[in-house]
Amino acid sequence: MTFRLLLRAVMIVAIIAAVYLLVRTLREYSLDEILQALRSIPLSHFAASLAFAFASYFCLSCFDAMGVRYAGKRLAFHRTLLTSFVSLSIGHNVGVAALSSGAVRYRYYARWGLTAEDVAKIVLFCGVTVGIGLMTLGSLGLFLRPQEAVQMTGLSSSAVFTLAIVSALLPVVYVILAATLRKPLQLRSWSFTMPSLRLALGQVLFGTLNFACVAASLHQMLSAFSEANYLKVAAVSIIANVAAIISHVPGGIGVLEATVAHILPGAQSVAAVIAFRVAYYFIPLAIGLPLLIGSEMLIRKSDKARPRHEDEAPEGHAHPA
Repeated sequence: MTFRLLLRAVMIVAIIAAVYLLVRTLREYSLDEILQALRSIPLSHFAASLAFAFASYFCLSCFDAMGVRYAGKRLAFHRTLLTSFVSLSIGHNVGVAALSSGAVRYRYYARWGLTAEDVAKIVLFCGVTVGIGLMTLGSLGLFLRPQEAVQMTGLSSSAVFTLAIVSALLPVVYVILAATLRKPLQLRSWSFTMPSLRLALGQVLFGTLNFACVAASLHQMLSAFSEANYLKVAAVSIIANVAAIISHVPGGIGVLEATVAHILPGAQSVAAVIAFRVAYYFIPLAIGLPLLIGSEMLIRKSDKARPRHEDEAPEGHAHPA
């Protein structure tokens, strides 16, 4: 009970923080600046960027769908889609996404019969998928655009090449372990049960597609001002994502600006960043918050209207989809 109250408190704090950060971030740009930035982006580019942004959120919802299977449960995809989108549209803006989005996830999944342990497995599975996606796409960017990594990190060419090889090999090792290892992977006190080969391959596929879509969304904004190379944008975007994850900065504030300025110096980079934030962060958050409130009201109403039957699954056991 105490753990549930803690997660509920975290969810409430996350919602309040999301609203606050949205207002605070919007205050950093005047309405005229936002409108001018959006007007400077051709509608076709903005629409394509928004489409790639929502394709990224769709990939993230597949993380959750696979995570539910990894936890040994079954849920209809529309439920994992709703849960993932709402939790991550908030988590991406609040920062410390594993905790903030995890609390929102628990709010939904607990109503559908999953336990706190199940949700923890889902969050861990999604986190591993993020890492696999970063390494897979990152290795490709490091191999094809090593000069960008050298300039941005200060590492030597040989160090970047070594990092690219390691990043490419780790997902391969992960898939091999999923195909061959039957016992939990034990590292000191930390234990991780490998997913099935099918789920592991899904992690590589959707993890990579997610970050490819994020990079494509940013690329559409940058290409409105210059002949931005997609692989260059992808490489820089991966570095920015790693920095944002390590720092837990909400929405990668400051990190994204610095990386975009590396590709597109000058005032145009500000317009590209503002437009990208609108497409990837603000619009999903503006949809996610009302969805959370609306779904809470509908779920509560259905819970009150639905009589409990003797054959209804008790709390902690999922209904089959």
